Amino acid sequence: MKIQVPFFRADLNAQEVEEVVATLRSGWLTSGPRVRSFEQGFAAAVGAPNAIAVNSCTAALHLAVEALGLKPGQAVLVPTMTFAATAEVVRYLGAIPVLVDCEPLTTNMDLNDAVRKLAQLKSEPLPGSLTEDLKVVGIIPVHVGGLMMNIEAVRKFSAAHGLWAIEDAAHAFPAAWRQTSVEPWQRCGEGTAAVTCFSFYANKTITTGEGGMAVTHDADLAERMRLMSLHGLSNDAWERYSGGGSWDYRIMAPGYKYNLTDIAAGIGIHQLARADQMRRRREDIALRYLEELGGVEEVELPANDVNRIHSWHLFPIRLRLERLLINRNEFIEKLKQSDVGCSVHWRPLHLHPYYQETFHWRPEDFPVATALWERLISLPIFPGMRDNELEHVIHTVRGLCAQYAR
Repeated sequence: MKIQVPFFRADLNAQEVEEVVATLRSGWLTSGPRVRSFEQGFAAAVGAPNAIAVNSCTAALHLAVEALGLKPGQAVLVPTMTFAATAEVVRYLGAIPVLVDCEPLTTNMDLNDAVRKLAQLKSEPLPGSLTEDLKVVGIIPVHVGGLMMNIEAVRKFSAAHGLWAIEDAAHAFPAAWRQTSVEPWQRCGEGTAAVTCFSFYANKTITTGEGGMAVTHDADLAERMRLMSLHGLSNDAWERYSGGGSWDYRIMAPGYKYNLTDIAAGIGIHQLARADQMRRRREDIALRYLEELGGVEEVELPANDVNRIHSWHLFPIRLRLERLLINRNEFIEKLKQSDVGCSVHWRPLHLHPYYQETFHWRPEDFPVATALWERLISLPIFPGMRDNELEHVIHTVRGLCAQYAR
């Protein structure tokens, strides 16, 4: 029988369906009691006292930089190896993303290159007319694929340079880190940054279809983000219309329309209850990949650290192109011809037209990311992945490497 393996398939069960139906029948569709329940449950899951549910991780990041007071003309350190949202929220506020190269093993932000970029700013302007006389005020690390950065290193770096830190944790729930095996685990969001932002997009580790969450230990930041998430109104819709609050409101600031719906939160409540179970299944799949592809000389496998609880949102392999007769794009096409879905995470930001034309970043400014991205392929990994689907992916990758080996 022909096997077709998608890159991702959402893991939804009868409870999520029943919750959505119950929400529809309740008559309360937008932000209401289910949103509050989801926020409380998520806050408890990551060990944060404040959680603000919003309609995307991009919204969470935007609210975070606004709450931290980012101003036009200021700058923020952002990894070049990330999705558009991490840097674009900096541009929303008129500030400048200063791109940073990645580590070769993890593809997470390279703090050594961040030091170099800061030193370069002091000695000469970075490429691009918009980058003169910049004051760098923050850093937004990304936990690529769900493998957390060294949080202590981020803390020390931020403190040394007087920066606030926001985590782009779109991939990193549930995830945790520790410095050494004798230290306790610290969950992503458990005070690991001023604000930590998560994604519940359709293909993320838990989903609400579209959605996100900002968590923080700072009550003032939480109050500002909640205010700005719904037009800057003094009372949100639930408080005004539930019967317990006033019909009146005051516009406190020109806010945004970022609130999550109860329909989405209803899905999230049940996804949250199964988050650890789904993570363990992804981990099982990742360990199988590591075992079965470990002896294939034409590929390098992702890092797996005993001092990290990896969310395994992604399983990115790197092709050893010097050992193959085909390039990455051709390899992907061969996977597709064998009905194996895949993706690439990511084309680095400095290789996109906007960042090249606006800031004049060059490939040589980021040698690791520039070379690495041409070798990257993300293989399917999702909790509902069947054994025969996993076997088909492994068999296909091994077969292509054997067929096209130099």
